[in-house]
Amino acid sequence: MAGWVLCMTLLLAALAGVLGQLQYSRFLRQHVDYSQMSAQLGLRYCNTMMARRQMTNPVCKYTNTFVHAPAADLVAACSQVPNSNGMYSTTYAMSITVCRLRGGNTQPPCNYRGRQARHYVRVACQRGLPVHLDSTSTTP
Repeated sequence: MAGWVLCMTLLLAALAGVLGQLQYSRFLRQHVDYSQMSAQLGLRYCNTMMARRQMTNPVCKYTNTFVHAPAADLVAACSQVPNSNGMYSTTYAMSITVCRLRGGNTQPPCNYRGRQARHYVRVACQRGLPVHLDSTSTTP
């Protein structure tokens, strides 16, 4: 009986680890773009990135924020002291692009407007990895 309990505990731990990795991978896909793409695409950046990152099918995602910093810098936020809501903030303001859907139609083709800024980024973390972009702010 003890062997069965140990086996189930190990299985559940492994599944939790896999789920955490999947959530982190999804976070990276949806929010991290540390490339020169934003400079190359200019006004078309949001339309291109939202489609490329699979956020326009079957419906257009209304808003999304891309962080233009290394993923490691967002992982580092998870080692900071969380705020009262359990969110972790980056230690410096990062370059971001906020993409918002133009018009009210959420059916493709999607048309986005982008706004660039420098903000601190707040994330939810699990097992030391960011899994949800909570908000951005001009103050830490």
